[in-house]
Parts: sequence; structure tokens; C-alpha cells
Amino acid sequence: MSAIGILATGSYVPKQIVTGADVAGPAGVTPEWIERKTQIVTRRYAAPHQATSDLAVEAAKQALEQAGLPAEALRYLIVSTSTPDSPQPPTSYLVQDALGAHRAACFDLNVVCSGFVYGLALARALVAQEPDAYALVIAADVYSRILDVTDRKTVVLLGDGAGAALVGAVPSGGFLDVELASHGSAHGLIRVKGGGSRMPTTHEIVDNGEHFFRMDGRGVRDFVMENVPGAVKALVERTGHRLADVDHFVPHQANGVLLSELVTLAGLDHAHTHRTLERYGNTGSASVALALDAAHRGGHLRDGDLVLLAAFGGGMSLGAALLRWTAAR
Repeated sequence: MSAIGILATGSYVPKQIVTGADVAGPAGVTPEWIERKTQIVTRRYAAPHQATSDLAVEAAKQALEQAGLPAEALRYLIVSTSTPDSPQPPTSYLVQDALGAHRAACFDLNVVCSGFVYGLALARALVAQEPDAYALVIAADVYSRILDVTDRKTVVLLGDGAGAALVGAVPSGGFLDVELASHGSAHGLIRVKGGGSRMPTTHEIVDNGEHFFRMDGRGVRDFVMENVPGAVKALVERTGHRLADVDHFVPHQANGVLLSELVTLAGLDHAHTHRTLERYGNTGSASVALALDAAHRGGHLRDGDLVLLAAFGGGMSLGAALLRWTAAR
């Protein structure tokens, strides 16, 4: 197998900045409570005319520009989202059309907040079979459209954004291994009940708030602490490395307090943990991609660094990837 890695990254967040004071009142809390419980100061909301595909296109353009690659060169285009523009057509096809990536085979992926890492794993496998190919993985979510402003468990956390990574052959290093896991028995922890084939959208569904995003925060925390540390340890050791060898940790930006606990429990206090949640909040599947792009564009990732990505989300799902970073040449 040829070495497959990340060639370029991109990201986009909407212009509207939403502060703790903006969401605190309807949720029945204070801005101080939000910051203490989540460490989130601001988040971004999409403009009324913006849908998930619009955010995805902007992130994709950044990644392609960084790589100096035209959209026509893409062989695969994967969009991870749990907030598609509509049930059909796939959001990836709208992105393809907007970019002019007419050679790309496209599909959507919904693994909620783990979707970006799952998308990278799929892109790696596809490019390994076609080493001259380029695959663009985009993660984008617009959660502001499905939030109950009175629900303090969710509205204080979530925002909108998109991130992208261009996957292709690299001279050496790149992805060392990936770890994907699904825990369907915990599917009730994160959910949007209404809007599907079991519970189609009706006036009654909307009146009852079944179209909103809901989350059992304590249950999610317990899932993360019970499953993520062991998964990342097994992944790292499977590649012949130790946790102490990891230079950079790029986790899902779920909640600042949870992240601090996770870093310590996972034995990654020594690594540079990249965080964007203080200013962007939890952006769903886009969060790892946003944090990775910030780290890359900030000059923190150097050739040869060991980078660990870890995501977790609804399903419940878990995805982790370890790669030896290869600087652009």
C-alpha cells in the first residue's frame, strides 16, 4: 500500500457570532454558568440563506486552494453531515456542482460527530486502491436549525461550521492506522426523533418539539470516558508507538470541561491538544476538521510529527486516526 496522508486542509465558519448572553436567557442560565460548565465563550450561526452545502463549499475551496489543485482533479468527494440540506439529494452532490468537481464520485456520510474521521478512513482506503487519485473529505453541520433554545443541555454547546481535508499519496508517513467503533446499544443518548420514516414531520411532531436535537449529557460523558481512552491507547500501541510519542491531539470539540478530563484520563497531557471550542463551540462532525485546519494553518504541525485525531458522537460512534504528518512539498 502506498503511503496515504493529508495534503491540505480548509475550514469555514459563518460570520454571525453568538455569545453566551445571546443563548443564556431562553435556556434559563447565565453566561457565567455556560462558560464554567462548557468553557465555550462564543459560537457561530449560519445566516438565513446558508445551508450545510454552502458552508461545505467554502471549506472545500480553502483546502483546494492550499493544495493548488483544481476541483476537476478530485476523484472522490465525501461529505460528512447529520444536518443535510434536505433528505434528498445527497448534500455532496450539491457541493460537487458548486465546486465544478464533475469527475468526482460523491456520497454523504452520517456518523454524527465521528463522521470526519470515518470519512478520512474511507478516503484512505479508496486512494490506496488508486494511488494517483485525490479524495476530498468535508465535514459540515448547521445545528442552529435544529436547536431548542430552551434546552440548556444543547443550545449552549452547539454551533455551525465546516472543515475539509484533501487526502492523497504522500512520500512517507501519512495514516498509520485508524480505529472505528459503533455502539448501537447506546443510540438513545443523542437523537433527533422527528423527520424520518419512523416519525415523519407533521404539525404534531413540530408542536411536540420532536424535530429538535436532544442529548443525554451525562450519558455521553460516561460513554466517552469509558470508551475513548482505551480505543486511542490500543490504536497508538498497535502502530508500535506509545502514548508518550504523540505530539498533537486533535479531539472532537464537545465540551471544554469534558475535553480536559479526557486528555488526562487518556494519558495525553504531554501532547499539544488543539482546541477551537472556546470560540466556535461544538460544530458536530466539523469540529475535528476545524481544529485540524487551525493547527495546520497556525504552523503547529511539522513534518514528522505524530498526530492523533479522536472523535465521538451519536450512534454512539467512535473514530480515531493516527498519522505521521507530512508537510506540503
